[in-house]
Amino acid sequence: MDQFTVKPLRGNINVAEHGEGLAFHPMDQFAIKPLFGDGAVHWYTITNSTLWMAIGVVAIILLMVVGSSRRAIVPTKGQSLAELTYGFVHKMVEDVAGKDGLKYFPYILTLFLFIVCSNVLGLLPKAFTPTSHIAVTAVLAVLVFVTVTVIGFVKNGAHFLELFWVKSAPLPLRPVLAVIEVISYFVRPVSHSIRLAGNMMAGHAVIKVFAAFAPLILMSFVGVLVTPLSVLAITAMYGLEVIVAIVQAYVFTILTCVYLKDALHPAH
Repeated sequence: MDQFTVKPLRGNINVAEHGEGLAFHPMDQFAIKPLFGDGAVHWYTITNSTLWMAIGVVAIILLMVVGSSRRAIVPTKGQSLAELTYGFVHKMVEDVAGKDGLKYFPYILTLFLFIVCSNVLGLLPKAFTPTSHIAVTAVLAVLVFVTVTVIGFVKNGAHFLELFWVKSAPLPLRPVLAVIEVISYFVRPVSHSIRLAGNMMAGHAVIKVFAAFAPLILMSFVGVLVTPLSVLAITAMYGLEVIVAIVQAYVFTILTCVYLKDALHPAH
């Protein structure tokens, strides 16, 4: 057991105090650190999370503004990707929320682009994934929750409460179902945020665990077998994480469209 020791407060991969052990902590990659200096992190501190969110915004501008600025008849790769993304999200909003939901398409497109760019950029070496933190995903989810609730009351007034009154159910069951509907409605931002943060954190942590076993080939004979397997596992997990990064952005966005549909058309 001394050969493989997990140190909860250590760096990425280092030699243990006894000289030949392997110590690592896969959760270190999610630590919020000041970008300048080593002081405490306050609400105004520029951190590694701030940096990578800013890089994500720059990537969105390069893709959607610079990439499609020429609007050529024969599109470039950048223009094609921008148009494909625009059309994909536009169709999603129209199909799920209806034509009334297209009024809010810019907001939903912004959500999708921010999440997918944050997820994908987080797969770069030495990068940081802002969407692996519940603080980031919770803000996004609460904004969606508040936005659709306000839209629901502004557009429908008190009739928005019909969302919680299941008219198709037998009358004696409606009060019980109303309580369940209210609870599920207020749980939405919790599940909305935890799903995204949990998936991003789990995949990155698993990759880090496999990566910790890669240097074993330099330490023992067992590493001759373990290291190639760890490299294969890292490659497979990395490919899976690319898919997860895009799928989780899609899931967050389509759930936003579903919630918007409920706000625009609350009656069951």
